[in-house]
Amino acid sequence: MIGIDLQNRKPIYEQIVERFQTLIVSGVLEPDSQMPSVRSLATELSINPNTIQKAYSALEQEGYIYPVKGRGNFVSGNAELKLKKQESVFRSLKELTERARELGIGCEDFTERVRLYYQDEREAAGRQERGQ
Repeated sequence: MIGIDLQNRKPIYEQIVERFQTLIVSGVLEPDSQMPSVRSLATELSINPNTIQKAYSALEQEGYIYPVKGRGNFVSGNAELKLKKQESVFRSLKELTERARELGIGCEDFTERVRLYYQDEREAAGRQERGQ
């Protein structure tokens, strides 16, 4: 469910936060479902439980999860989170578009690449689901 890239310059807790955000926003983790315990996830990933706790705290502050005393953490049912995450993607796309324009990349070339990358990801996901 969660993978950590030790070669990535991004801190481990941020990688965990981003992965859970994606799982929650995409609906893989359903609202009110229980999150893995800090201890079990730390053991599974072979990392310090404090790192998991830091990630969970960030997710809670952003509204992705909520704690239940004595029971653990649960996925929030906040529908606005998906819209916020989509807006973040569109802001990044806008920045990339501006950079492409500055580098002289034409609109048709840029949009064709976006289309190809988008299709490649969907095809790769489909192959993965089919076990290929």
